[in-house]
Amino acid sequence: MPELPEVETVMRGLRPALEGKVIARALVHRPDLRFPLPPGLARRLTGARVLGFRRRGKYILIWLEGGDSLLIHLGMSGRMVIGSAGSNAETAHEHIVLETADGARVGFVDPRRFGSVDLVRTDAEERHKLLAGMGPEPLEDDFTVASLSTSLDGKKTPIKAALLDQRVVAGLGNIYVCEALFRAGISPQRLAKTIPGARAARLVPEIKATLAEAIAAGGSSLRDYVQPDGELGYFQHAWKVYGRESEPCERCPGMPGCSGIKRIVQSGRSTFYCPRTQR
Repeated sequence: MPELPEVETVMRGLRPALEGKVIARALVHRPDLRFPLPPGLARRLTGARVLGFRRRGKYILIWLEGGDSLLIHLGMSGRMVIGSAGSNAETAHEHIVLETADGARVGFVDPRRFGSVDLVRTDAEERHKLLAGMGPEPLEDDFTVASLSTSLDGKKTPIKAALLDQRVVAGLGNIYVCEALFRAGISPQRLAKTIPGARAARLVPEIKATLAEAIAAGGSSLRDYVQPDGELGYFQHAWKVYGRESEPCERCPGMPGCSGIKRIVQSGRSTFYCPRTQR
């Protein structure tokens, strides 16, 4: 599933095609994705001007003139495809199409249909069922050592599971939690309640740095993910631990007690880490 850097990259790719533009034509080819689509979605989008964009966790919000926001979640296999209106045939598994008055075409493609699309009042975004209760954005100023320490205080779950909880911090997923914990030298098995304080002071900047570097690289292309212009992301080439089971750890190659990157399963998800350097 695309995580924060991939969703941020997709949102940035959509801006030049849609921001400030009028949706001259909207097409909806099925009544549902993961959830039923809003009644009259095509009609309600047609004629609306796109005012701007916002990302909340792993969700894209497109602000529309008139006070509505189009909420998009890419799910497991969803992607946005940008082209020219009337110049190409419908893409396979393309469920929603937006065409602008100046000739741009944006399609939402989702073969597995685990994504979702909804309309919500812009002034009520934070109360939407998919967004309510989400934690702070990790790249914004309110995600601090103090805020993370407060969220983790007393939690008896492993820190890996705690960071995947969107109520603790928004947008983090399996890849970037593994990477940030490695950079911070913290074991994914360490209990979350032991992180507040000095360990949180190491972890917060590494989360921010990992995400910023991933966004700069266009995210990580894994399975279905590509950018809206069809380009791949490249951050997978910078992974330190994720997907590197049994490979040498870059911090301790050949050192006594280093057996390389280890893979374990936590809450049904693969976790990759270096047992020697992550404590």
